[in-house]
Amino acid sequence: MENSAGRRLNTLIRHLLLKYEDAAQVLHPVGLSGERLKHVKSEPVIIGGMVLDIHAYPSIPSIPRTTTPGKVYYVVGGVARNVAECMSKLGTKPFMISAIGPDMAGNLLLEYWESVGLSTEGILKGQGIETPVVCNVFDPNGELAAAVASVEAIEKFLTKEWIQQFTGNIRSAPMLMVDANLSVWSLEASCQIAAQSGVPVWFEPVSVAKSKRVASIIEYVTFTSPNEDELIAMANAVSTEDLFSPIQRVDNDGSTESIESLLLLLKPAIWVLLQKGVKLVVVTLGSDGVFLCSKGGAEFTNVDLKNTEPSHFGRQLSEMVTLNRQNQFVRSEKANNSSSHLSVVHFPALPSSVVRLTGAGDCLVGGTLASLCAGLDMMQSMAVGIATAKSAVEIEKNVPSEFCVAALADDAKRVYSSARVVYDQSVV
Repeated sequence: MENSAGRRLNTLIRHLLLKYEDAAQVLHPVGLSGERLKHVKSEPVIIGGMVLDIHAYPSIPSIPRTTTPGKVYYVVGGVARNVAECMSKLGTKPFMISAIGPDMAGNLLLEYWESVGLSTEGILKGQGIETPVVCNVFDPNGELAAAVASVEAIEKFLTKEWIQQFTGNIRSAPMLMVDANLSVWSLEASCQIAAQSGVPVWFEPVSVAKSKRVASIIEYVTFTSPNEDELIAMANAVSTEDLFSPIQRVDNDGSTESIESLLLLLKPAIWVLLQKGVKLVVVTLGSDGVFLCSKGGAEFTNVDLKNTEPSHFGRQLSEMVTLNRQNQFVRSEKANNSSSHLSVVHFPALPSSVVRLTGAGDCLVGGTLASLCAGLDMMQSMAVGIATAKSAVEIEKNVPSEFCVAALADDAKRVYSSARVVYDQSVV
């Protein structure tokens, strides 16, 4: 009897354990979603390219069909990678999702990533992947003269299936940034995951050609940061036909457009993106600074990021950038609520000793995102972003090795105090 009862009890226990395991599988459908089951910290997520940049600086004007003496450097790069590194140097540790190969370029990128203390969990490294490489040739003024990009691996291997494994990271993030190196399918998958949890999305256009991919995700984009040419391409991509032409910045007599005149030329394209649902359009103007554009005024200062956990550096930055809002940035409720009201604030660039211009735009975005995650408002964050970009153009690397928070704060205050409203009315 005792043995029979024991056998029946053991059978019952095994039956219950099997039921429990089945229930656990139903509650955690790893095979269906591909999501990694683990506790994830609330970190901003950056998805896009990690690239090895080869920078060539001729010491004399280039001569066609022959070599030119000069200097050649290997520099860790890639738009998303640069943004993520910049954020990490400003105290915000992002979670990077990317793909590289087991080659020399990939090893250099991965070793550097580990050396600055960032997670490599989201970085796919597999056989058959050729690490993206870009060769840049600069002119004597530090401007990009020519470039060749071999970045197909980002589209081919940074797939939606790989991205979906980090669904938990995206859903818990205060913000998601995607760069346009991603395929349309990967962009859509990333943004859809973010939308399910109300995570704002920052779209970085990368180039004129790739910026057009915004058309597939425009309904999810909260922020975007095009230059003038990318802005025109994006506006055409989300329109039914090519309505806009590239802007001519210099007249036939050699004079340049004023900031107000330039805005009038860009305004139709800006308005198209805002009408399609983008909350904030950051138009980068090179040495002329930035236009920060919104349908109303409230979005300039009220960017509500969830799950933000500012680091010590981030809190220090937030405390030092104590910028008093000026009356010129205050708008009426009527203006804020109007669906046809366009508000544009111009932030000037800072004087700098330019060494190289690549990386400046990425650091502008990285500085802005890090500041938002540290608790600054959009106006303050934009000023910090411009101060960060200034630091980037004065060095050989894409991202400075370190930032001085006091110097950044001082520069940001200068930018903020010089910012002004250049448009604040209904669009006819």
